[in-house]
Amino acid sequence: MTKEHPNINILKRFNPANPGRASEVLAEDFVWHYINPELPEMEGDYYGLSGLIKFFKEIAGRTAGSFKVKPISIMPLGDKLVITHVKDSMLLAGKKMKIEAVVIWCIIEGKIKEAWDIPVKHTATFLDQ
Repeated sequence: MTKEHPNINILKRFNPANPGRASEVLAEDFVWHYINPELPEMEGDYYGLSGLIKFFKEIAGRTAGSFKVKPISIMPLGDKLVITHVKDSMLLAGKKMKIEAVVIWCIIEGKIKEAWDIPVKHTATFLDQ
């Protein structure tokens, strides 16, 4: 049996919906980089746990609280980087949609220092209601 990479274990403990638990794995100087030209008003950097909470509250507000993330795959690269492939689902502008994204995580000394959240707009699908 193969031992799981320690940085994957850290990501499994990360839950932005539970700020107390998220603070256990986030570095104090954590930065969430959101890269999405389709939502320019949200694009940018969010600093610390408070910035991350602000980002997810904004997403929740835009999606009527329907935003969900389903991990598809996770791959560590060396000692500091982990790449996750996720499928997000939500209600946006009254329409159900799914979109894939890549999130790149930088983990140093057991703490998440940075994350780059990059939705892939060409994977967006709107579902019949």
